[in-house]
This record gives sequence, structure tokens and C-alpha cells, in this order.
Amino acid sequence: MEDRNDKPEFWESAFSEKQEMWGFEPAKSAVVTKDLFVRESVKNVLIPGIGYGRNAQVFRDNSMAVTGIEISKTAIEMARKHYGTGMVIHHGSVTDMPFDNNKYNGIFCYALIHLLDSGERAKLIRDCYDQLAENGCMVFTVISKDAPTYGQGKQIGPDRYEMFGGVRMFFYDRASIHAEFDKAGLFEITEIEENYPFFLIKCRKGGSGTII
Repeated sequence: MEDRNDKPEFWESAFSEKQEMWGFEPAKSAVVTKDLFVRESVKNVLIPGIGYGRNAQVFRDNSMAVTGIEISKTAIEMARKHYGTGMVIHHGSVTDMPFDNNKYNGIFCYALIHLLDSGERAKLIRDCYDQLAENGCMVFTVISKDAPTYGQGKQIGPDRYEMFGGVRMFFYDRASIHAEFDKAGLFEITEIEENYPFFLIKCRKGGSGTII
């Protein structure tokens, strides 16, 4: 069976039916990442899977230019409606990165990479790392195996389950984070509670790790 997660029609339906399904307040992870990016004097941020922009404004409010990638045209239209036309948002799947040749000081990827299969996850990490400027930081928020949904639904791979009407989700622990991110300059893993228990994964280009 094909994944539905990376199909435009899946997300078109979700955003069309549920509209601003997560409200307008930024996720806790976005606020924490904003604080990091302010300390690091980040000026331009890439957000793969920007949705309707709720996590973008906190960066823009702190004088950072934001570029997004979003698979849903409806979500892009919602972002324009709520946050204006000042953001570049590339229409397409993150699996088709890169969409430009820019280098970014900061990349923030919220609750997205765990929806991809192992090959797509590796490609996304590599593509994001490639678009990081030297000494830039990228932050990924991923669902933890401590989430109550872990182990529910149909198992389709190690720590990966199909649930919620076709969504496929990979659940992380510290070992799998190290396995996937060590070579991408991983420097910190913290736990953060959103709607589920998540990990906040922080990487730096030019640090101890170098991606292959």
C-alpha cells in the first residue's frame, strides 16, 4: 500500500475539512526554537511543511525572513489569508526538496519527518543539511515512543504504524534519533510535551557531525 502522508489529496482534504485545525498559537517547539535562533542571530528560516503558517509568525516577529514548503494549496491560501504575502511558500512535497538554491541560517521542521518512511527521512535530513549555511542550526520535532498511540494500528515496519485512517507514523526514541541524526551535526536532544510527547532534535552544520 502506498503512503497517504505525502499525497497532496490527503492534506488537501485535511485542510479543506478542518481548516485551522491547530489554531493560531505557535507550538511550544516553535517558541523554544525561536529562542535558539534569536541567540544564534538567525536571519532566514526554512520551514518544510509550513501548513497554514501558525509556526512561522513567531520567527517573523523576531525579524527573521521565513520561507516555507507546503504540499497543500489550501494550506498555502490560508497562510496568505492570515499572514499576508510576505513569505515565499514553495508548493510541493518535502520529498522533492530542494525548491531553491538558498542557504538558511535556521531550519525548523515540526511534526513532519515522522510521517515519512526511512528512505524519505534520510533524504529530508540530507536535503535540509545541504541547505543550511555554515554554523546554521536545524531543529526537528518528532513524536516519541512514549506517546499513547505508539503500538496502535497496523505495524508496517520497526516502530512504524498505520493509523488514523491511513496516516503512517514512525515513533522515535533516543537510539533512533542518534542513528538518523548523528551525522547531521546532532548536538542536543530534549523532551517536550505538545499534543503528544515529542523530542526536540537540534543539529548544527560545521559541528562534530558531517553528513554523508
